[in-house]
Amino acid sequence: MRAVKVLIANRGEIAVRITRACRELGYPTVAVYSEADRAALHVLYADEAMPIGPAPSRESYLRVDNILDAAKKTGAEAIHPGYGFLAENADFARACRDAGLIFIGPSPESIEAMGSKTESRRRMQAAGVPVVPGLTEAVKSFEEISAFARSAGFPIMIKASAGGGGKGMRFVERDADLRAAFERVSSEAESFFGDGSVYAEKFVPSPRHIEVQVLGDQHGNLVHFGERECTLQRRHQKVVEECPSPVVDAELRERLGAMAVKAAAAVNYYSAGTIECLMSPGRDFYFLEMNTRLQVEHPVTEMVWGVDLVKEQLRVARGERLEIRQSDLAPKGHAIECRIYAEDPSRNFAPSPGLIRYINLPQGPGVRNENGVYAGYTVPVHYDPMLSKLVCHAADRGEAIGRMRRALTEYRVEGIDTTIPFFTFIMNHPDFVAARFDTGFIDSLLGHADFARGPADEATVDAAITAAAIMAFEDSQRVQIPTDRDSPWKRAGRAEGVRGRE
Repeated sequence: MRAVKVLIANRGEIAVRITRACRELGYPTVAVYSEADRAALHVLYADEAMPIGPAPSRESYLRVDNILDAAKKTGAEAIHPGYGFLAENADFARACRDAGLIFIGPSPESIEAMGSKTESRRRMQAAGVPVVPGLTEAVKSFEEISAFARSAGFPIMIKASAGGGGKGMRFVERDADLRAAFERVSSEAESFFGDGSVYAEKFVPSPRHIEVQVLGDQHGNLVHFGERECTLQRRHQKVVEECPSPVVDAELRERLGAMAVKAAAAVNYYSAGTIECLMSPGRDFYFLEMNTRLQVEHPVTEMVWGVDLVKEQLRVARGERLEIRQSDLAPKGHAIECRIYAEDPSRNFAPSPGLIRYINLPQGPGVRNENGVYAGYTVPVHYDPMLSKLVCHAADRGEAIGRMRRALTEYRVEGIDTTIPFFTFIMNHPDFVAARFDTGFIDSLLGHADFARGPADEATVDAAITAAAIMAFEDSQRVQIPTDRDSPWKRAGRAEGVRGRE
């Protein structure tokens, strides 16, 4: 098929990732950027770039009119939203369609159906998909939340109906905290999503967060690529992901996959999407939500299942049929991803924007860098602080952990603080190695563990490098005094002459 020009309505590492996939398929690319991102890596990588407004995302990356205008001016024929920003905005997908542009993602109708947590719960129940016990309608008052809490029993979770990304949710374990939590979630929901409606569900104790990758075309074909382990979270935000889950066997994987395909089919889904579940210690699983977009953690699935999800998205968006059959798919090995943030673990993960003076990315077998920065780039204060994703793939989980440890020791960033020492601590924690954790694992460590620095802090490393350089220089200046009358140069020449006559 004829190559189409793709505008990437995003920034950072995901924009670079999409650009690379487009380039391999021969598709020209257009980057968009705010004033703060004029020198960003995704801008340098793309074939063309267009400014779309000031630094605040609400004035640039969230401006549908500016993005559509950039597409018109550059002659782009398709738009890939990446994740975050407008990726799950049904109005944006519809605006692209109305403008005659190909939206590289699902239909606006599918986004709407799964975008509301209460609506999606109703649909999943109707389709026979297990859901966490709770409300299927947004509440109209605090009294409705209170009535649910009394009937279901504490603890409960209060969540934004239009929420996602770990925002707009509160755990409540006693009646005295209920009103404050309700008001806080309502306020956050209005602030983050422009919709203050909330609902509640029963809290599942000691759960694991398991998600299933699905892919569908516009002809009714759907497949799944097994599960990802996304249990390691900080304040409801994923930070480490694995594929496959260390606690899911082949039989459970098949049941999870069948459930995910059924859930996606219930909303006529196509493109890449993810069904997220909570799984109890007894391995009962419940539908949580669907992310109608590419996930941050998609590389671990790609490494294990041998698929390029971005390329598949591009093909599906153009109306092509899936060439992948479920019967042909089988996982190979194990992959782990760490999200590298510009945050300081020693100061409660405070943001650490600023100039990157030096960066060394790990390399070697089985190491993949989804990177969005470079030395000389200034990390802005306006956006999510994720710099890159470090992914390691190996034959099994033990080897993947060892590879990640090694890669983290090679990963060096100077000028700003990062979460690299934090991940080094996690990779060496005995409970992580033994896969003994739930969604509260990392939060339980905060304030009780010293992961502010890795095996050696920057000052120690710099001192060691300086000392080694001084010693090397001094060694090079030493005068070698011969112990006999012949100089080393003469002896070396004679030896060479002897070898030449042999």
